Parts: sequence; structure tokens; C-alpha cells
Amino acid sequence: MERMAFRAQTVVADVALAALAFALAYIIALAQPGSIPGLPPSLTFVQLTALYGAVAGVFALLFRRELSPWRYVSIPDALVLARGALLTVGVFLLAVFVLDRARGVPRSALFMAPLFQMVASMGVRIARRALHERALDSFSPLKTVTDRAQAPTLLLIGPPSLADTYLRDVARSHDRTYTPVGIVTTERRDVGQQVRGVCILDTLDRLDEALAELRRWNRYPRAILFLEEPARLKGLTADQLGRLKNDGIRLLRLPSIVELPQHDSVTLLPMRDINIEELLARDPIELDRGAIGKLIRGRRVLITGAGGSIGAELCRQVAAFDCAHLTLLDISETALFEIEREMRETFPHIPRKAVLCDVRVASRLTAAFKAEKPDLVFHAAALKHVSMVEQHPCEGVLTNVIGTWNVAEASKASGAGQMVLISTDKAVDPTNVMGATKRMAEAVIQAQQSGAKGTRFSAVRFGNVLGSAGSVVPIFKSQIERGGPVTITHPDMERFFMTIPEAAQLVLHAVATSAEGERRGARLFLLEMGEPVRIMDLARQMIALSGRAPGRDIEIEITGLRPGEKLTEALLDETESSEPCAPKVLEVISNSALRVTDDHLKRLSELAQGGDADEVRTALFELVAQVRGEKPGAAPNLRVIAGG
Repeated sequence: MERMAFRAQTVVADVALAALAFALAYIIALAQPGSIPGLPPSLTFVQLTALYGAVAGVFALLFRRELSPWRYVSIPDALVLARGALLTVGVFLLAVFVLDRARGVPRSALFMAPLFQMVASMGVRIARRALHERALDSFSPLKTVTDRAQAPTLLLIGPPSLADTYLRDVARSHDRTYTPVGIVTTERRDVGQQVRGVCILDTLDRLDEALAELRRWNRYPRAILFLEEPARLKGLTADQLGRLKNDGIRLLRLPSIVELPQHDSVTLLPMRDINIEELLARDPIELDRGAIGKLIRGRRVLITGAGGSIGAELCRQVAAFDCAHLTLLDISETALFEIEREMRETFPHIPRKAVLCDVRVASRLTAAFKAEKPDLVFHAAALKHVSMVEQHPCEGVLTNVIGTWNVAEASKASGAGQMVLISTDKAVDPTNVMGATKRMAEAVIQAQQSGAKGTRFSAVRFGNVLGSAGSVVPIFKSQIERGGPVTITHPDMERFFMTIPEAAQLVLHAVATSAEGERRGARLFLLEMGEPVRIMDLARQMIALSGRAPGRDIEIEITGLRPGEKLTEALLDETESSEPCAPKVLEVISNSALRVTDDHLKRLSELAQGGDADEVRTALFELVAQVRGEKPGAAPNLRVIAGG
């Protein structure tokens, strides 16, 4: 009822403004000699004004002007108002011509009335928006100076279009956290212009000069906000960012596309500090929120390894898409407690349950799945540290291979619609136990699909994850904080890198893609990860970002390759090819031909439970060789990666 009253007030206001515009135009026209024809008019001034206002009201209703809040008026609204004014005067002229041949209407009034109507209707809307955005505060110099003196200064880096969007949102939300003092852009042609009163100081390649200018004017920024993904801004160097951090400047950014779902209803997205890995990463991929939202919204989701880096990020993104229920499953009590607490505080509206369970215990796992009845299962639980799994191959086999089989069996038994395995590029031509176990896990998924009538299976393969537990970034961070040395196994070592949100994003892409179509074969996906990064370059960048010089302030020490470690990783095996299936996502097609059977897994499980590391390692790599087609295997009646 209140909304209807508000809309009625808007229409009445537009009618009154139109009538006032016509009345003013009529009065001005009367002041001009010879403006009215000699024949006496049959319509009075009041009747003409009422008729003009009525016609304007009709067009206001037709164009639904009452649905456009005045405080958000923009150029498209102005164009609609202009169209309405022109149509109003046209229909009005037609009406009075039919009634009395338009004898009582001065011709000049017909030109002035729509102009006055446009100015009046747009003027009141602009005034309302100015009040909403407190633009009129500029007429109070003392108040503005006081406000700015209290708020820390902020420098914006990015294109003017994004700066305009940010400054407009700041004005609408009345945010006074920071005072913008300048913009550093990516295009030279924009330098010297202003965006909502904030000057574009210089280009990104002259950032140091822009900062020096601000220092001279005593407006040196306390924080810098990157309006684009930092990795996309060409010209920024690690040395520059390191100096900025040493100067006490906070490096901030807005949430990326990955983080947007949980902020859909927020006008001004919250800023947050930039992580080092975001500065080192490549251009991020874009998330198809529509397709993934359609898949997840309203469905029950279970995530194994929910307390780990990838598992926790999957929990956040799945919850942000409003799943019907979220089950968090992990063997680590501490990790499970932390992610359950985070979900409770961040997404209190999402029903959830924390399940403390080991994926290696099939009976307990199946019971948990049947109790939770998930629609989607993300299997992120794994032993993933190369050196640790190399020392404990039995544990690696039991968790990564047998655990994957158990999760797949439990998914089928509980009627899950889809299960997705989180794999790694180390599964390609594996030289270490961890990679071999993940390659076997991929083969397990393929074997499961052959007997699954209702459950779809897929696997997702990607490279190293920046910032995950045990990755080089937190290790380098701690070594740099201690003053060095930073340890690297080999100067020529290279790896593919992606951020944690991107890794989770790829998994969601795979889920959305494999859920489409009629294909029933298990599918394997990987991300187009660009060029690999030299670990030596990564270490030098991180040292520079800390404000110190590699080799002078902090030493880099070469320790030598560890057992099972490779200089470079690949995303495709010799027997594999790939084809695009989604933006930045590829599907892997392979010619391998081994079917992993229950007997294979039972023998591998018995050896692992027996604790003989050498036997387990030998049996594991023999089985992987058969999967890769290097050795003939038994019962080769199932393709490992289905083609077509």
C-alpha cells in the first residue's frame, strides 16, 4: 500500500510539473503581441492547462516513470522524459485542434511548454539525487574541509569509468572512510581531467611522479585502491609495491567477480587488503554466475576436505549461491571447527552440518552420506604435500585412492546427482607418489561412471594454488619475515599458478559444464593456465614486495631437488589431448584403456594396510603405467577418459 502511494505521488508530481510548464509557457506567449488568433477560443486557460497535464500523466503512466526512483536519475531517464514531453505536446496539439481548431493556443507556447516540462521534471530529479548523494555539501566549505581532515586520504588506480562508478557508490552510501585525493589512470589522454571532482593526476607508468606531487600538496595517500584486478594493471613493479608498503600505504582492492555473489544486495562493495598472491597471479577467469547459480541454488551440497584451502573456498562460494543445505566433512577437528564457525557467522541463513569423518572408513562415510542425502559432492579431501606423501606412500594410497573410491561409492549409494574430484597437474606423467595417487584417483572416477546409473562423475585438474597451506607463497612469506634465506630447490623450476578463489571457480565451471547434455561418460577438465612461472622469479618478486632487495637484504639459497620432484609440470599427458568446453576451461580426451576394477583396488588397499612402503610404491606405479598405456593391463574394456 505504501509503495502504491509513493508511485501515485510520483505521477501526480509529473502531472503538476507539466501543467506548471504549460501555464508558464502560455503566460509568456500571451505577453507577445499577436500571439493568439483573432477568433475567440472555446477552451479557457484552466481547461487547456488541465488537458496538457492530463496528457502528460497518461504518458508518465505508459512509460512507468513512477518505477524510476528520483535519487538514481541518469541520462537514460532524461531521454525518456524528453520523449514523454515531445509526445505530450504532440497529442495535446492534436486534441485541441480537434476540439476548436487550436484557436486558443499560442503557437510559441507549443514550443516552450515541452522545454519547460523537460527542465522542470529533470531538474527536480537532479536536485533529489544531489540531496541523496550530498553533492550540495560542496556549498559548505568549512564542513567539507572538516570531514576531509578526519578521513584518511585515498588514491584510486584504474580507468576513469571504474573510478566514476566507485565515487558514485561512495556518494550514494555516504561513506566517509576515505577521502579520494586523485586518480592514476591507464590512458594518457585522460590525464588532467576530473571525475566527480577528483583529478586524474597521471598515468600508471608515472605513479612515482604522481605520489611526489601529492606529497608536495600534503595529500600523500594513506591507502591505494586498485579498481581493477592488480594482475591486469601493466606497469606496476614489485619494487614499487614494496616501497609503497614500506611507506605505510595500505594496498586495497574491491571484491573480484568470484566474491560478488554474497554482496549482491550491497551498494558499495567492501574494500579489503590485497594479498601478495593476487599481485603475482595472472589475469583471472570470469565466473558464469548464472549457470552455476542455477546448478547450486536450492540443492544439497557435501564437500569433503571442507577445512582445507580448496575445500573451504568451495564452501564459501557454494554458500554464496544459496544452496539448500551444506554438509562440511573433514577428518581434522580443528579445520572443521574453523570452517563451520566461519559459515555460521558469514552465512547464518544457510542450513549446514559439520561431519567429523575419515574418507578411508567406508562404512562410516556411507552412513554419513545416506544421512545427509547430498545432490552435489565435491571431493577435496586428500594428502597433497609431495614430500610427505613420498615418505608415507601407504597413507597416500589409502587417502587419495581408496578414499576417492569410498566417496564415489557413497555418492552412488546416497543417490547424489553428481560427484566432482579435485585433481592436480602432478597426476600428469607422475614421478612422485602424490601425483601417482591422484592419477589413480582420476582412473577410479572413470571406472565408477561405468556402473553409475544416476550419478555423474567428473574430475578437475589444475596447477599449484597460491596461498594454500604448504604452497611456496606462505613458505616464502615466513622465510622473508625471519630475514631469510629464501630456499628454492632448483633455479630453473617452473610451476603453473592460480589463486584459491580461481581454483574453486574452476571446479564450479566443471560442475556446470558436466551437468549439461546427455553424455554419461566421466569427464576430466583443466584450466587454461597460461605460461608457467619460474619459482626463482616468484621468490625475487616476493622479496621485492616486502621492500627489500633479493641477494642483498635477503639471500636466496638453492637446496636441490627433493625425491620425486620435477623441474616442470604439464597439464596434459602424452596420451591426452584437449578441447574447449567453457571459457578458459578445457576437457581432456585420452587414449588410455585400463579399467580400474575392485580387484585392483583391493590388492592396493591390502598392500597399503600392510605397511610395506616399497611394495606399495611398486604396485602403484605399475598400475599407473597401465593407466597411461605404458604396460598392458588386465581387462582393458573401459576407456580411462571417454572421448567424443
